[in-house]
Amino acid sequence: MEYEDVVRTVIELFRKAEIELSEDVVRALRFAYENEENEIARINLKNILENVEYAKLKGIPICQDTGLPIVFVEIGRELCLDFDIKSAITEGVRRATREVPLRPNAVHPLTRENPGDNVGKGMPYVIIDVVEGDRLKIAVMPKGAGSENCSALKMMLPHDSKKIKRFVLDVVRSAMGKPCPPIFIGLGIGSTFDGCAKLAKKALLRDVTQMNEFEMDILDAVNGLGIGPMGMGGKFTALAVLSEIGYCHTASLPVAVNVQCWANRRAFAVLR
Repeated sequence: MEYEDVVRTVIELFRKAEIELSEDVVRALRFAYENEENEIARINLKNILENVEYAKLKGIPICQDTGLPIVFVEIGRELCLDFDIKSAITEGVRRATREVPLRPNAVHPLTRENPGDNVGKGMPYVIIDVVEGDRLKIAVMPKGAGSENCSALKMMLPHDSKKIKRFVLDVVRSAMGKPCPPIFIGLGIGSTFDGCAKLAKKALLRDVTQMNEFEMDILDAVNGLGIGPMGMGGKFTALAVLSEIGYCHTASLPVAVNVQCWANRRAFAVLR
């Protein structure tokens, strides 16, 4: 595996993620459209599905907000690389910004200076895990600001586990139509202040059609709010709740809610 292999893979992953939603996300959107009873909600869902098809047909980004470049990496401990993986990913993002193209969203947090290539201190945001095996797994998740701005984190008390659902409902109710529902909810439970936020974002990589009983219970409660597609009412405020857990300190219970818009964009590749 060479440096340029990773660069090109990152470019193509962002191209795919921006232009084509994965099949599990499309299935969730179609299910909502086929089972929605509110006329305005059905129109909104139909428009979303038509937008998805048009973007794929024309080879253009699904949304004008192409998001911030977030990259999850799993490196097999038996894999030997003779180059800096973060440098290759960064170059891939820089070139993807020109070639896909991606909107240059990354700016200095205080001066708002924009380098124009989505590259800067801490950006792209790369999360690396070392795993068994000899393969390199890369997942990209372009994350737009409309949904990210509606996300939240709370340091709960150890005995507050039964209040997690209420916290999720409060976050969604506060967001209303701002994150372009129907949304996908990444839920991080445990770990640390920053760790639960990473868990919540990582949860959004999962197959959105595969949920456990705990997640389904929260999803049903969220949809009971009646916010609906684009905040105009309907049965489907959210399409999935996906959670990840991490062991935490005995005196704390960190919980993060990462809100994702209907365009739950991600793409995956395996190199070896």
